[in-house]
Amino acid sequence: MRRRDFLRSATLGTAALAISPAPAPGAEAPFAFRYLTSSAMYGNLPLEAVIAETPKTGAASLDVWPRRHGTQREQMDELGHEKVAALLETHKVKLDCITRYDLGPFKLQEEMLVLKKFGGKVLVTGGSGPVGLTGPDLKKAVQEFVEKLKPHLARAGELGLTIAIENHGKNLIDAPDAIRWLAEFGKDLPMGIELAPYHLPQDPELIAGLIRELGSKLTVFLAWEYGMGCMKPMPKDEELQQLPGRGKLDFVPIVKALKEIRFAGYTQVFMHPTPRGIPILPTAEQTTAEINHSRTYLENCLAKA
Repeated sequence: MRRRDFLRSATLGTAALAISPAPAPGAEAPFAFRYLTSSAMYGNLPLEAVIAETPKTGAASLDVWPRRHGTQREQMDELGHEKVAALLETHKVKLDCITRYDLGPFKLQEEMLVLKKFGGKVLVTGGSGPVGLTGPDLKKAVQEFVEKLKPHLARAGELGLTIAIENHGKNLIDAPDAIRWLAEFGKDLPMGIELAPYHLPQDPELIAGLIRELGSKLTVFLAWEYGMGCMKPMPKDEELQQLPGRGKLDFVPIVKALKEIRFAGYTQVFMHPTPRGIPILPTAEQTTAEINHSRTYLENCLAKA
């Protein structure tokens, strides 16, 4: 369809709208990303503005973050959940995800009820345990973490929720082997993985291979690369190199792997500004435009895949 649209535009000199035909009976629908917008990209901007911007990013789903990365989770309580639900309905946005690194994996019980109230699906947090392990010691520590998490996963399962653990630097769930063991020990549990390429070697084939290994355990894919890092102040054009299409990481092999596994989870364009808690660009409109720049890049990668 993209090639046909390009040729039509070139011939007629006007923009054409691509309308994909319905798949034939019994045929698979074409793979497409399910975008999830992170409120952290908008820093401390009003929740109402973030909700209004979400559809403009190509997403129908919102991931709400608390301080220090955003303020929208706190704003939910300040505004009142009924008003937030009305805002979501007005803009046809679903609160599908809440990210709570601040609570950690063992203090999510009350947050589960909040997410359930809004009809959400995924709670994202980090792992817990010793850092810097390898080999059998790492395997044992990951297994112990999953065992400790089981009562919380059981409650999540009762509520129809998934707890997604992100791979993160200086964390038990850091290296590719830790991610693999997490998927293995949690395979029959309502536990998923949020995969952050930023925290992995910047090797497209390694990341693609890990995606294939994770398969259905992959719940959220963070479209986020290392670029120039995010731990110190730098010129904005360097900071933005964390975003797909701005940095050097080739996402084509990565997107190809997502397509091969028919990834049904969420894709989130993401980065961290410095200092934390500010929008990635000064205004909501500029932030949305930057997210869409990366989204266009990902769609072009999908066309190549």
